[in-house]
Amino acid sequence: MAHANPRLSTFLRWAILGLSVVGGVACGGGGSGGSASPSGASTTPSSGGSGSTTPSTPSTPTLPSGGVPANYKLVWADEFNGNGLVDSSKWDYDTERNKAGWYNNELQYYSRARLENAAMSNGVLTITALKEKLTSAADYGGQSYTSARLLTRGKASWTYGYFEIRAKLPCGLGTWPAIWMLGTKGAWPDDGEIDIMEHVGKTKGQILGSAYSNYYNWASGTGTTKSTTVPDACDAFHNYQLFWDADQLAIGVDGKYYFQFVNPKNGDYKKWPFDQPQYMILNLALGGDLGGPVDDTIFPSKFEIDYVRIYQK
Repeated sequence: MAHANPRLSTFLRWAILGLSVVGGVACGGGGSGGSASPSGASTTPSSGGSGSTTPSTPSTPTLPSGGVPANYKLVWADEFNGNGLVDSSKWDYDTERNKAGWYNNELQYYSRARLENAAMSNGVLTITALKEKLTSAADYGGQSYTSARLLTRGKASWTYGYFEIRAKLPCGLGTWPAIWMLGTKGAWPDDGEIDIMEHVGKTKGQILGSAYSNYYNWASGTGTTKSTTVPDACDAFHNYQLFWDADQLAIGVDGKYYFQFVNPKNGDYKKWPFDQPQYMILNLALGGDLGGPVDDTIFPSKFEIDYVRIYQK
């Protein structure tokens, strides 16, 4: 598969939208109207925010109640019940930008099949970021930190479903864990990106959810991001969720949706590429335009994932 270019520079987002950052607000998120309200998409939260946009035709579809929707069955899961490296039939490692450097000015080197950075134990996958230089690695790009980026690309992908990932996040300054999805065709943003969870240590407890396409992205000033607050996100496990069908994407935490992106139903792939397969990514980035300066006293920094479960009709 061709490599897809992920998230744009956060500073570029802010500059385009004319946003300022006050308190814990990042990426134009929050329920106070910080994110753009493009025609044909609703970003109306059902909880976790107080702002809303006026939906255009078609009318905003009803959100499912919290938890697994009725008549949905488990079709793919990883409970991480083994010990050692993750199941290679389910996960691969993304290392392709190590030499050239990762997007958004991120500072980490992503290792491949290295227990120090990604290992299962006691039913939990732990992605660990360390302060170290792997100078002997053939693809070493001068990074001072290591981490891991796992993905199902080439192993599994899905069109529609209910996705639930139970995780506990790192909170040190400079950390940037993410649970997200990209289109399998490999063109960004044309083939879509769904951010089920993003978090940065400098805004502890603020969870971001986003959807990007060719039309709805920060470069065009039409990016769609919302946020909610989970005060103990770094101290306890929470369920990060995506409901996705032909009518909408909805992102939530612990059964409460705070982000809704509606299919405009006009046949325009630039606005709704989300009728095609997407694969899952779990990673812990460091620094960069969103992560900010890194506190070198935080290491080892751990992103813990209890399970990934995917349900479909």
